Amino acid sequence: MTVIDPDTQAAWVPEAGHDPDAAHDPVEADVADIPLSTRLSIADTLTLGNAICGFMAVYFTTTGVLIPHLTGNEDGGMARHSAATAVILMLLASVFDLFDGLVARKLRSSAMGAELDNLSDLISFGLAPAYFVVVWGLVADDAHQRVSAVAAIVVLLAVVLRLARFSCVQLRDGIFQGMPSPFGALTVVSIVLLELPFMPTLLAIIGVAWLMVSRVEYPKPRGRLAVAMLSWIVLSMGLLAAWAFDAPGGELLLQTGCALQVVLGAVIPLFATARRVNTFRDNRREARATQLP
Repeated sequence: MTVIDPDTQAAWVPEAGHDPDAAHDPVEADVADIPLSTRLSIADTLTLGNAICGFMAVYFTTTGVLIPHLTGNEDGGMARHSAATAVILMLLASVFDLFDGLVARKLRSSAMGAELDNLSDLISFGLAPAYFVVVWGLVADDAHQRVSAVAAIVVLLAVVLRLARFSCVQLRDGIFQGMPSPFGALTVVSIVLLELPFMPTLLAIIGVAWLMVSRVEYPKPRGRLAVAMLSWIVLSMGLLAAWAFDAPGGELLLQTGCALQVVLGAVIPLFATARRVNTFRDNRREARATQLP
């Protein structure tokens, strides 16, 4: 049936499957008015868990580390426990980030999925680690507040630019261009937790920010690599818990784990660059071989 709207003089044709009686039921009418593209999927729910973890990391960094320092009520155990909780939440956010992509490929994702993922990553792997760096600049004995704030801004902008480029640039399947933001965020936090002198810490943080916006190719965590990444995250959570509760050897275990994270952050680009150079050389050899008579 075609109905003429007296105000617009335009014809309105009911959509297929539209039930006129549903308008009399407010609940059914509200559900019917929600476009399918804006209904949250299971993958989207995991992505929102990522955002919540990032926000709570900022919360624990503020309430357990920054505020006690500013008010003079510092308790080493409390600050250690809160810092460890904040980093564990960032690790948990990376778990959500890993699984939302796997679930989206297996099931389905809404049209909002990509946007939700970028916004959540910005909170958990941009804002949270950058804020962690700012607080480090306030509480560390040899740190400089303004310089550390600049380093935090560099980290935040690197994540923003990386996420924006990820949305615009099409790459071949199975690789990332630039250090993935979860890996970069955890590397930045590991550098801070190593408690190195100020200048080496600052230079290392800026180096990680550069790697995130670089063109170095990183493999996507799939299959065995995803399992290895998940195992490393769980192990890191255990090391942080041992450090937080002052377990025997907890400090040494944490320092070892942080050092391994930083080493991985430095070694992976070297392997990726070497592989790219070897591929380029092989292509040139093949091209020359085809040109020979």
